[in-house]
Amino acid sequence: MQNRAEIVDQAFVQRVSSGDLPPSLNRIGLEEAGLTESLLLQLFESQVLSRQLDLCSRKLQARGESFYTIGSAGHEGNAAIAAAFRHDDMAFLHYRDAAFLLQRARQVGATDPAWDMLLSFAASSEDPISGGRHKVLGSKTLFVPPQTSTIASHLPKALGTAASIALARQLKHPGALPADSVVLCSFGDASANHSTALGAINSACWTRYQKHPLPLVFVCEDNGIGISTPTPQGWIAASFGQRPGLHYLSCDGLDLLDTYRCARQAEQLARRQQPVFLHMRCVRLLGHAGSDAQSAYLSTAQIEQSEAQDPLLHSARRLIELGVLRADQIVSLYQRTATEVEDKAERAIGRPKLASAAEVMVSIVPPRRALPARAALDSAALDVLFAKDKTLMTQPQPMARLLNWALAELMATHSEILLMGEDIGPKGGVYNVTGKLWEKFGKHRVINTLLDEQSILGLALGVAHNGFIPIPEIQFLAYVHNAEDQIRGEAASLSFFSNGQYTNPMVIRIAGLGYQKGFGGHFHNDNSLNVFRDIPGLILACPGNGRDAVEMLRECVRLAREEQRVVVFIEPIALYMARDLHAPGDGHWSFNYVPAARSTPIPLGKVGLEGDGRQLAIISYGNGYYLSRQAARDLAAEHGIELRLIDLRWLQPLPGDAIADAVRDCEAILIVDECRRSGSISEALMTLLVENLDVAPRLKRLCAQDSFIALGPAATATLPSRSSICQAALELLGDENSRRSSPC
Repeated sequence: MQNRAEIVDQAFVQRVSSGDLPPSLNRIGLEEAGLTESLLLQLFESQVLSRQLDLCSRKLQARGESFYTIGSAGHEGNAAIAAAFRHDDMAFLHYRDAAFLLQRARQVGATDPAWDMLLSFAASSEDPISGGRHKVLGSKTLFVPPQTSTIASHLPKALGTAASIALARQLKHPGALPADSVVLCSFGDASANHSTALGAINSACWTRYQKHPLPLVFVCEDNGIGISTPTPQGWIAASFGQRPGLHYLSCDGLDLLDTYRCARQAEQLARRQQPVFLHMRCVRLLGHAGSDAQSAYLSTAQIEQSEAQDPLLHSARRLIELGVLRADQIVSLYQRTATEVEDKAERAIGRPKLASAAEVMVSIVPPRRALPARAALDSAALDVLFAKDKTLMTQPQPMARLLNWALAELMATHSEILLMGEDIGPKGGVYNVTGKLWEKFGKHRVINTLLDEQSILGLALGVAHNGFIPIPEIQFLAYVHNAEDQIRGEAASLSFFSNGQYTNPMVIRIAGLGYQKGFGGHFHNDNSLNVFRDIPGLILACPGNGRDAVEMLRECVRLAREEQRVVVFIEPIALYMARDLHAPGDGHWSFNYVPAARSTPIPLGKVGLEGDGRQLAIISYGNGYYLSRQAARDLAAEHGIELRLIDLRWLQPLPGDAIADAVRDCEAILIVDECRRSGSISEALMTLLVENLDVAPRLKRLCAQDSFIALGPAATATLPSRSSICQAALELLGDENSRRSSPC
């Protein structure tokens, strides 16, 4: 039985040869479209090359030589969109945009984009964008960051990148993108319904409604179906045609002249800092992907109706009508391109593949970059920066205020740092951690966002593409679940899928964890960090006191700036204003602010160590470390237990060697984990200790219960406490006299 790819392939040759071409849908001429004959021919060549690559990939897949066959057939009109923009207008592309990439490559004279794409099809390690890790459309030279299966997740960062261009001009930041560039972002009609897309488009409207510059073009490639679910006719125009602040344009993607004319209009609007929604109507040929049996949900008549509107047939008719090529020349071009692609494909499948775990994983961690040294602020600069806090800075302070001062000093030292988040401006954040920073650095560096975590993180991702170091704030730990794919699927994967060529350095500040009696439920008292712990390459930090918080935040910024890492910095809310440790007024959890010039850094992987007792080691972090310090004094004073306490500080990757070295000579180890028992860090710690200690000591873990957190007096009922830590320690040590006595 002949497959649809063969039918579409043969139909093109037969219909062009016989003159059986679809009728014109409009009568736009070359001059009206702004096209020349030579450029029209070039666009057609890009369309043909894209089609032949699609057909070739199907053949290679049947032989087990190609591994991902979502193609571009039916969408080849986007070559005209590429031609209407500059090659340095960053483009976040839909997976059906091969013709766009091929046409953009022609603009810069790229050596052989077809060869590069065939290497990607074959998963060769010589693939210049992903190094054989995925079939993606991308190119560093062409300003196209790679996207994998783009179901709208790239729209927020496209918005952020567009916003960064105006920010760079306003802040006189050199940036990675030209000051007059624009950003393109393409997606399908089905993806337009995704909450991520709707949030990003709404954010664009919200931004432009306030007259802020936003040079952005959303390109919705509407083929009328999402895998098997039809898009109602007229839905895209009805949904996006009248959005405030957003220019809606539509074109017939089957007609290169109409598409180019419309794309030029979009380019001119975007170049004037206005966001555009460009609706390109097209068809989908060959199904969703190679494995998609579209006959299961479409009738033969429906499939043939789409194939009859093949955009290459429409382009052939235009070329013949305009006298650019004869029918036989078109067929010859088509067949010659097929032969060239097949010849290259046979060579591409023989090129090297990734062969080991080490080769696959080498790009998870981005490459380091050399940056000019930045001197720490001198005393005079610090006096100016903290003029209003002079008296307070002579006194020990809690974590929230120390973090505020650390952020101020970091921003004064590094002009490329931007903060963004809900309420972080004049209000200073929910807990005033960003208080006064708006006054010090202005609204372009302390950016008050709308209430949408996807847009907050998307803005951070986007500005990172333009050379900024973003420090986004998520108000509460549970809120990150609204946007976790921006971290998992976008930020953390970018280096991996671009072979280290693109990165998203950032420090994501998140207020979180439990022990707040004034807030209940899973939104404000969330004690699970699992969402971050299985993201390759991500760094997860959590300080247990204000002094460490300052030094760890500085190290997190260094990791982002110099090592281009994605860092999540968890700030324990319950410790923000904690001043005392053992008794009211003792001040043992307050610390003086130490400027960077006089600081003692806490590098990635360095654990905190308190005490040198060998009888019992308690491993913890965050609130758990604070409570363990309290329990340790009771255990030592009332039971004579010799302890040492280890503050993990760095939760991902766990500093395995440092942890093992810190407890190697201890008789017993208690892990205190304020996160829930199932899926908590304690599980990894238990495994780590068993695997890395020659002689396994007695081990026990004390965790939060597998429960959400209640309100008021019950807020801590499911969590480790000072007394439960004492009890667990005594049970672990097995001291009968101690067990019969008070557990502290």
